[in-house]
Amino acid sequence: MSWLDHIPEAARLWLDGRRPDEVECIVSDLPGIARGKAMPATKFGRQSRFYLPRTIFQQTITGGWAEVPLPESATEPDMILTPDYATATAAPWTADVTLQVIHDMTLQDGTPVPTAPRNVLRRVVAAYAEMGLTPVVAPEMEFYLVARHTDPGVPIAPMIGRTGRAAAARQAYSLSAIDEYGPVIDDIYDFAEAQGFEIDGITQEGGAGQLEINLRHGDPVKLADEIFFFKRLIREAALRHGCFATFMAKPIEGEPGSSMHIHHSLLDAQRRNVFSDADGAETAAFRHFIGGLQRHLPSAIALLAPYVNSYRRYVKEFAAPVNLEWGRDNRTAGLRIPISEPEARRVENRIAGMDCNPYLGIAASLACGLLGLREERDPAPEMTGNAYASEGAVPRGLYDALDLFARAEDLRALLGPEFSQVYSIVKTTEYDEYLQAISPWEREHLLINV
Repeated sequence: MSWLDHIPEAARLWLDGRRPDEVECIVSDLPGIARGKAMPATKFGRQSRFYLPRTIFQQTITGGWAEVPLPESATEPDMILTPDYATATAAPWTADVTLQVIHDMTLQDGTPVPTAPRNVLRRVVAAYAEMGLTPVVAPEMEFYLVARHTDPGVPIAPMIGRTGRAAAARQAYSLSAIDEYGPVIDDIYDFAEAQGFEIDGITQEGGAGQLEINLRHGDPVKLADEIFFFKRLIREAALRHGCFATFMAKPIEGEPGSSMHIHHSLLDAQRRNVFSDADGAETAAFRHFIGGLQRHLPSAIALLAPYVNSYRRYVKEFAAPVNLEWGRDNRTAGLRIPISEPEARRVENRIAGMDCNPYLGIAASLACGLLGLREERDPAPEMTGNAYASEGAVPRGLYDALDLFARAEDLRALLGPEFSQVYSIVKTTEYDEYLQAISPWEREHLLINV
């Protein structure tokens, strides 16, 4: 198995001289679900490429298919999957010795599949490279541990902790709250170590059973790969202990939503942070990046908040800014500048939900900043007070967000015209499917009152 010579050290250490039994060949679809095929490791080692229909990127979150007016929609031609051995990592929850490998996706002529989320992010990173810049990101992942839930008609409940009581809300940063589900966290740490992922910290958030995991800063594609892997490992750790992990934006009524805050900085060819000058002062690039986020994020919300549930998170003073104000060390602002040394100066986008596809969420956020650099767009004045009192700048529903995205020509060109077309159609299809469902609120308040 000569291909094992090309896998990361963490994967080799986890194997510890064992031969893998199975390899999972995976890619991310539009929602961020792992798609692909599993095969015996011996067969994987004999093949250099694999095949899947490229129409998997036309599939909705419900498993339906959007009607996309492209030639491949009818014939479903294969795309070519080539292993990216640098992504090989353990699947430590399986009974046998299994590795996961993310694959590069190309058309049969060798060009990148334009609708693949990982390729969309690479496209944006390449646009930065054309300007001599390297983007660096650091994501924060929020999620809930909830009780097992098998009936969609019943509200989601917090998990039961080791004391036998349901996880308590409004216990932000409480170590005792984290201890309630210590066994789940222990497995998250163990799985992450086996997979070679570095966790910067775990904290209790404000919701009942809500946690946040911070990752170290680094390359956008690598970090998106890690979030893609992390969501699966967290779910597997939860299942071991009789609960579910959910990355819904708003899973529990009356509780805060779950976000994916994204920290951004940019490096020049000498690996210097272009947001700070030689004297440590803020630069024009820093201001233009913020200006780009303020100008273009409304048009990108459809990628940062991709489902109808996503907009339930955007409630004022529920730890989810609905504004695009910017401020230093101001958590009420949608765009926060954390306290840091000049070489670590960065912009934190607090708008994205944890339910977004990590490749697309990071790509959209970086794209907005890049457009600001191109346009040399200055931001609005800094918000020094309570930004929750500001006028909301975020679309309040998926339909409005998709309408803004449809009219954002510069953003769509940067992300890719074909991707943008397919994404819009898939999300519109999902919204139409949602409209066919009748909610408990409608039955309670409309059945005999209207």
